[in-house]
Amino acid sequence: KIALWMTIFYTAWRLFEILILKEEWYVYIVECADGSLYTGITTNIQRRVLEHNYSFKAAKYTRSRRPVRLVYRKEYENRSKASKEEARIKRLRRDQKKELIREGQIT
Repeated sequence: KIALWMTIFYTAWRLFEILILKEEWYVYIVECADGSLYTGITTNIQRRVLEHNYSFKAAKYTRSRRPVRLVYRKEYENRSKASKEEARIKRLRRDQKKELIREGQIT
């Protein structure tokens, strides 16, 4: 009986997580005023780009390279996958990032 209740509870919790707590994560690339590219992750693209352009919460790198322009974004189902993709993109050469932007979800 306990195993059955545990299974029911676990299933209900997973449904709750999927339906209620679902939070999309995005990998994004912004192009800075000097032409350089910055890659990051966020749950809210619009808020993050505004932060990069106007807020003290901007990454130190982008604060001195304003304004920035969103050139790429891609959605992931969780933070872990987004972080892994961010790390992969950061290892790419500039020309490879530009190709990713051309092929990807350009905004």
